[in-house]
Amino acid sequence: MLSRRAFMQQAAAGATAALAAAATRNSVRAEAQRPNIVWIYSDDHAQKAVSAYGGPLSTIAPTPNIDRIAQNGVIFRNSFVTNSLCGPCRAVILTGLHSHLNGFRQNGDRFDGSQQTFPKLLQQAGYQTAVYGKWHLETDPTGFDAWEILPGQGCYYNPDFQSAQGTKREPGYVTDIITDKALDWMQNRRDPRKPFMVMIQHKAPHREWEPGPDHLNDFNDVEFPEPPTLFDDYAGRGTAAREQDMSIEKTMRITSDLKVWGDEIPKEDMGSWKRTCGRMTGEQRAAWDAAYARRIGEYETGNLQGEALVRWKYQQYMKDYLRCVRSVDDNVGRVLDYLEKTGLDKNTVVFYSSDQSFYLGEHGWFDKRFIYEESFRTPLVAQWPGVIQPGSSAGSLVQNLDMAGTFLAIAGVPVPETMQGLSLVPLMKGEQPADWRTSLYYQYFEGEGKVHNVYKHYGVRTDRYKLAHFHTLGEWEFYDLEKDPQEMQNQYANPDYADQVAALKTELARLREQYRVPEEETAK
Repeated sequence: MLSRRAFMQQAAAGATAALAAAATRNSVRAEAQRPNIVWIYSDDHAQKAVSAYGGPLSTIAPTPNIDRIAQNGVIFRNSFVTNSLCGPCRAVILTGLHSHLNGFRQNGDRFDGSQQTFPKLLQQAGYQTAVYGKWHLETDPTGFDAWEILPGQGCYYNPDFQSAQGTKREPGYVTDIITDKALDWMQNRRDPRKPFMVMIQHKAPHREWEPGPDHLNDFNDVEFPEPPTLFDDYAGRGTAAREQDMSIEKTMRITSDLKVWGDEIPKEDMGSWKRTCGRMTGEQRAAWDAAYARRIGEYETGNLQGEALVRWKYQQYMKDYLRCVRSVDDNVGRVLDYLEKTGLDKNTVVFYSSDQSFYLGEHGWFDKRFIYEESFRTPLVAQWPGVIQPGSSAGSLVQNLDMAGTFLAIAGVPVPETMQGLSLVPLMKGEQPADWRTSLYYQYFEGEGKVHNVYKHYGVRTDRYKLAHFHTLGEWEFYDLEKDPQEMQNQYANPDYADQVAALKTELARLREQYRVPEEETAK
């Protein structure tokens, strides 16, 4: 029989253990209640090719699953980038810093993985982190508990994936495989007692726009509306628009871009052929050849020249590009379905965006890089049950610069003062901060003589006006976006806009000081 003293000691010990167990349960419960974050990121997905944004493509090539996010949450109507290029956009997302500060100015640079990033801060705060798919930053990911990435641009069919364990080729179509890996991690490989953040980063719909087996024959009989600027002569702009090398007419290749492969593969296209048909299984190749036989026949018998050839190329380009988008949208649906089936959707914030937008024939172009609207904008939609009012729309100026701080704010993690963006959480809640930004800073670093020959430039955009300085050319461009939304006429020298030009030059100088842009970054 226990003495009273022993009994009291044992009771006290039991009470302490019970309190500790309760504290542990409360801690686990608190951890589990912190929102999960799913970031779905595509490559070169034009804002106008997301049907939630409206426009002529919304009925021809809808994106119902991406639209589900907008319907369940918020669509950002004025979402932009800081530097319209794949690698730099990814570095901005990770760091919340402009390119000149995170060190990744152009493709081919090497990302400094030792610097502060939002995944590292989430890890330190108890989040599990993972990234699957396109990385494109030249160095291995840091700040992630799990990662499998495509080498460089990656391949659409039977792609290679790099991980800490090495490189492995995976059978199938890249958009499906990336989603498979992310879903497997969410379902089987993470700790369900902890909150998580996963980045699902697709290669599609990046050039060379290779559709997946489920969509090879989509849009076969569709005639896409031509943009009114398809045959732009650039008379209203300067040297940069005239001397670019990204036109459907001159730059887009019949072979590697439009898949009109003959018996002889041109030497300059051999690398592309190896990445495409050269990686396919016999079954994949048979389906591919059957799908493209019609196009090859049209080209070989059509004797297309001049504007007729441009129009034909545009139609084939749109078919392939939007077929790739179809696979992205399918896989967004797979992620949403998984979250809903498991109940994770109730405490998970889901974003969909693209590293930048893309030209779909506007100004006769494909690709991106310019500060002009079609490449400067990017799609951004988000859902957060219980926080975002379904069907919301936000019109404030937002940028990919804002995402790092937004992720941290969602997780309840302090946002470092060094990050240069703004948290989007107030906008997601339907609030409108009185001090929200009224202008955006943009800078493209790669320059003339590089891919697509787009001259270096920097500039500022407000809700109505845009001023750009092509500093190696010594040329300025100014546009009134209300009167000239397609940016066809440079009004820089128009005396009617002298006050607005002067005001934007002052604002541009202020932004460069705010974002700590060194003078040498904008010198000739």
